[in-house]
Order: sequence, then structure tokens, then C-alpha cells
Amino acid sequence: MKRVLLVEDNASNRKLLGDLLRRAGYEVREAEEADEGVALALAGTFDLVVMDIQLPGTDGLTATRLLRAHPVTQGLPVLAVTAHAMRGDEKRILAAGCDGYVAKPVAYKQFLAEVARLLAVGRDAVADPVAGGVTR
Repeated sequence: MKRVLLVEDNASNRKLLGDLLRRAGYEVREAEEADEGVALALAGTFDLVVMDIQLPGTDGLTATRLLRAHPVTQGLPVLAVTAHAMRGDEKRILAAGCDGYVAKPVAYKQFLAEVARLLAVGRDAVADPVAGGVTR
């Protein structure tokens, strides 16, 4: 069973996304803030991180950069989930090290399809280690 770390500060969104992931057959561990999520990722064995971008304290992009900088988690795929849906936001989020992007409100089929895609290919297949970014 694939293990997903869900980092989301909003309780309603965390419940919705967690329930979607569990119903799809994933084992889910939840964190309410970025620092907790980074600590869990470093201490655990996860196949994917679903990261809210707007978090109190440390934001999701900073947390993603921290994961990318650590040898234990540098290859861990990160799916950004955010209310940011303005022009250029997706490019900025992917440039920060996220491997995928889903805008809120989440369309559950699109969300689960992106989760499945990232789990199937893993970070090594989508990341460009030379450029330090994501290739499509």
C-alpha cells in the first residue's frame, strides 16, 4: 500500500483530501503545518507528499525546498494543492520543486489522477537533477 503524507492546515480540506486518498486505497498520515510535515517526511517512509502551499508559519514552498535539500527526501514526489490559481502560479510552484499542481477547490478525479501519476513515475522520472526543476 502506498503511503501519502498530507500537509494541510484547514481541517475541512484535510478531512476531504484524506478521505479521498483513503478511499482510493492509500495509507495517509496527516500534518497540520509545514514544520510538522517536514519532520514526519524525514522520519518516515512515504511515497508522496500532498502539500498545501498556503500554510501558517513555514509555507508549503519553503517546506518543499527543505525536502528537496535533504538527501532522505530529495527524491520524494510533492503534489502542491493550493487556492492559488492565478497566471504564473503553477510555473512558480513547479519551479520551487513541486512535481505536480492541483488548484482548489479540488476536482476529485483530477486530484486522484495526479496522485496516481506521481506515484507511478516517482520523482526521478519527472525531475531534472541538472536544472533542479521539473520536466514535463
